[in-house]
Amino acid sequence: MAGHSSVDHHTRAAEHHEMAAKHHRAAAAVHAKGDIVEAAHHAHLAQGHHAHATHHMEEAAKMHTEHPAAPKPA
Repeated sequence: MAGHSSVDHHTRAAEHHEMAAKHHRAAAAVHAKGDIVEAAHHAHLAQGHHAHATHHMEEAAKMHTEHPAAPKPA
């Protein structure tokens, strides 16, 4: 994501974690009512948000380690 800062990546990761949590709660609610198909749909959506959050966390970490002020390995 050219032009994005590590802060942007942290923010996007947090947003995707929040959306994943929303879908996990929705999956639990419909599963409790017996709607397994809808629960699976929400679980799948949550998985996608987890993947996007991981991407943004990795990008932020890479930016931190590649930053000129980052500590260098001994």
